[in-house]
Amino acid sequence: MKTKIQIINDSDNPLPFYATDGSSGLDLYAALEEPVQIGPLERAMIPTGIRIALIPGLEAQVRPRSGLAVKKGLTVLNSPGTIDSDYRGEVRVILVNLSNESVELKPGERIAQMVVAKYERVEWQEVDELNETERGEGGFGSTGQK
Repeated sequence: MKTKIQIINDSDNPLPFYATDGSSGLDLYAALEEPVQIGPLERAMIPTGIRIALIPGLEAQVRPRSGLAVKKGLTVLNSPGTIDSDYRGEVRVILVNLSNESVELKPGERIAQMVVAKYERVEWQEVDELNETERGEGGFGSTGQK
């Protein structure tokens, strides 16, 4: 059974959809009136024209499209961007151009993907010390190269 999520599409683009049966991400489209240029190392907030109403316990994560990243050097700047269940505004994607050339985005172009995921809310329990693990305080490469 699939979870039903309310969506409003104020663009001429199709609703986000899974490209294949095995896809975990839904493609997001640029809701642009005209093409947009993003220069080297520039960033731009690109509208998608959609608004969603996630149910509590779900979030939407906005992630880069691998093809756009490798072919044009565009990636999602705050990846993954989080859309909370109580947000009702337009979904917008912050893109950054990491290439050495200006990149043109066209209206209706696929710009990112959105993964809807469950999350848990936590309650902090303050303690004087944490339980020991084999890893301990090791981080950032402490588990080895291979």
